[in-house]
This record gives sequence, C-alpha cells and structure tokens, in this order.
Amino acid sequence: MSFVSVGAHSTRRRNALPLCLMTGTLPLEPIHVIGGGLAGSEAAWQAANAGVRVILHEMRPQRMTEAHRTDDFAELVCSNSFRSDDAANNAVGLLHAEMRRLSSLIMRAADANQVPAGGALAVDRDGFSAAITKALSDHPLIELKRGEIEGLPPDDWTNVIVATGPLTSESLTRAIRELTDEKALAFFDAIAPIVHRDSIDMSTAWFQSRYDKIGPGGTGADYINCPMTKEQYDDFVAALLAGEKTDFKEWETSTPYFDGCLPIEVMAERGAETLRHGPMKPVGLTNPHHPTLKAYAIVQLRQDNKLGTLYNMVGFQTKLKYGAQQRIFRMIPGLENAEFARLGGLHRNTFLNSPKLLDEQLRLKASPRLRFAGQMTGCEGYVESASIGLIAGLYAAADARGLSLPSPPPTTALGSLLGHITGGHLETIDSGPRSFQPMNVNFGLFPPLANPPTRKADGTRLRGNEKVAAKRQALSARALTDIDCWIADHLQPAMAA
Repeated sequence: MSFVSVGAHSTRRRNALPLCLMTGTLPLEPIHVIGGGLAGSEAAWQAANAGVRVILHEMRPQRMTEAHRTDDFAELVCSNSFRSDDAANNAVGLLHAEMRRLSSLIMRAADANQVPAGGALAVDRDGFSAAITKALSDHPLIELKRGEIEGLPPDDWTNVIVATGPLTSESLTRAIRELTDEKALAFFDAIAPIVHRDSIDMSTAWFQSRYDKIGPGGTGADYINCPMTKEQYDDFVAALLAGEKTDFKEWETSTPYFDGCLPIEVMAERGAETLRHGPMKPVGLTNPHHPTLKAYAIVQLRQDNKLGTLYNMVGFQTKLKYGAQQRIFRMIPGLENAEFARLGGLHRNTFLNSPKLLDEQLRLKASPRLRFAGQMTGCEGYVESASIGLIAGLYAAADARGLSLPSPPPTTALGSLLGHITGGHLETIDSGPRSFQPMNVNFGLFPPLANPPTRKADGTRLRGNEKVAAKRQALSARALTDIDCWIADHLQPAMAA
C-alpha cells in the first residue's frame, strides 16, 4: 500500500511511481484532507504514495490565523526544533527513526533543512515549509485547494481526515462539538521570542551545548549561553512576576496549560527556583570568560535559521505584553541590547477527548467517515503530530482500497503514542472533569520489557543511570525490530496487492 524503507534496505525507489499510476487505475472517491499543517501534509503524502487521489484543503491565505505568517504548508509557528534525534536513548528520536522507515515527508524535509542544535534536530523553518509545499504541489495525485471548510464536510465526502490543528476555525469546532455532544478542551501553546544574533553581547555570552554534546549537523557548541548570578536571577524572576501580561478573554479564563509548553512567567509563579531547575538550569556548562565561576542560572538561545542570524530563546514561551518582554528580557546578561526579530505570543489549542470519541483507527465513532489527525487528537509536539498524520493517511488509503491495516505494535513509538490517544488513557474514577491531556511520546507509554537488562557485556551489574540507559536502549531496539516486522507483514503485501 505504501512505499517504505525497512532498515537500511529501501523498498521504494526515489522516483518510483505511485501504485495507481503503475496499474493504470484511480480510486473513484478521493481522500479529503482538511488542514495543511504537519499532520495534514504528512497524511496527504502517505495516502497519495499509497496510490489514492488526495484533495488537500488549506484555508490560508484566504483566512489567516493569529500565529501563521505565510500560506506555506507545514509552517512552524512555535519552535524550530524537532527535539532529540537520538533514536537509541530518547523516545522522540526513536519516533524520528520509525517515521524515516515509513518514508515520512516531514522527516525528509527536516533532514534536508537542519541547522546545528546540539543533540536535537532543528530546522530552518522557511526552508522546511518551502520543501513541504513543493513536494505536495509536485505530487501527481495531490490536488491543493485553498479556502475554509465551514462546518462539517459535505455528506458526499466519504473518506475525510480532519487535521486542522490547534487553530481550528470556530465554525468547524462548533460543528464537531454538535456532532459529538462533547466540549473540546483547550490550552495555550506559547511562542518564544527570536533575537538577532549580532545584537547578542558575546563578551558575556558564549557558545556551548550542554555537556558539549554533538548532535546532527552540530559541533558541540550550538547554543548561546547567558549566565546569571543569584542576584540577577532573583531580580529577573521578580520582574517576570510583576510584568504586565496579556489579558484573557472570557472564554480563556479556565483554559489549562500543557506542562510541556508553559509560559516562563507561569513557571516562575510555581516557585522561585522553578526556572533554574527547568529551562534556566546551569548544569553541563562552563563559562570560558570566567571558568572557575559557577553561574547560578543560564539562559540558552538556539539557532533558528540556516544563516545563523536568528536565535530563539529556549523555553521562553510567554504571555507577557510586548513592552514588558523587551524590558525584562534585556535584563539577561548578554541581551542588554537585544534586537527581537519576533516577540513571544500565545495561541489557543483545542483537542478532542479522543479515547472516548475516536476508534482505534482515529475515526470519529459518531461519524466514521471522519478521521482525525495531529494535535486535535491529543498528541503534543511537531513530530508526534506529524506521526499521527502519517498513520491516519495510511489508514485512510487502506479504507479507500478496501483493505484492512492493523495498528502499529504498541511496542513501537508510533504504536505507543497511538495507543495513548485511542485507548491508553485512564479515565477519572469520580465525577470530576475528564483527565485526558495532550502527551509527548515518551518511554512511559511503552509496554515494559519482558526481561529488562541487568548486567553489562562484561557481566558486571548495571547500576543507577546505567540501568536506565540500558533499559531505554533495549526498548528502542525492540521498537525498531517490531516496526520493521509490521512494515514487512502489512505494508509491503498491500503494496504488492
């Protein structure tokens, strides 16, 4: 059904024709994908590569959102980081590896447009979205349509993927609520400021990755670090707490935040030491200007574009007003004269109570012709969103061709994340509010190992962090074996059908 790569051996030629073009047939009914973000773009790509016609609907530029600035597909509106690319030791890095095996368009564009970021995979955001837009525009089975889909899709659209993301239009959100009789939850996803590189005082700041870790395209010195003394840190936290914040609208007052993307001032409200144990932690870094002086806290900035002219403030998502941002962030040593290419902001994120509303293949139980993908389903993060778009596209293509596609094994990163969304969540046991919340992929979602490693290769017993690392590596190895088997058992036979 799909052309995929297994391990190091590709089963897809780079310029191979889609299956339907090889057979000379086209499905009577196309798949409609609503939303051209990461999930929608990946879903359209996967379905089209499986030999099914796709119509990809994107409302921009006819109707813009509060966060987008272009009409490109898969525009990154928050961070430019896809986080860790370490497949052996990190769950999101493992998800990267699985998606590459599944010929992910998002990962292909990310790899082609990466910028140095230590152990992380970060991208030039404009180059990344331009590559996605070109690939979709050039695909012979993908038709791009601009314009908003108001309300539910027409009844004669029998195979639909809704991937409208955290900025779903009010009319579609209202229609979904009416159909499901379920109120969507919301939280705020915050945007970090971006600083012009040449406005940073490098006589105070320095380049270094934490613990000098070298990542894809990096050197071990991929972050700009700005040190703080205890007095400077205390003054900074006090300013954050006192700074003027963006006013909430009436419908936003009870909106919960997602802990993975808290505004920095909200973290400061949780305790004076919270920031220096979070995004401002000083560990693994040595100031070359004062090698024997240990910083009390450190602010890091990460490269944001290929030219290296822009750096974003890591973990500094904020709902401070613009004037307060400039004044407070210029209190940071090294940023006294910072020029901001973009200041921070907020946008609302909506998502479904997916374990209750969706089936195992992401179809809406109340209307199975509608399948959901991306952040609307309750996954959090660029890679997670794209991965759910990937599997939604494969599911939709299987339906279009009258085939059955089993879910990826729960032992895989993709399968574990899908399991959380469609059934891995534990409901509340009282009459309180539902507790389903967005989730990043993590090893806590994986089934435990039958025989966890306890000893090193030389026979000595694993202890402490060694044991944790060995367990993660075993989980990753199992996952990659199982995703390869799933591809071989289910996708390759479908491709040959």
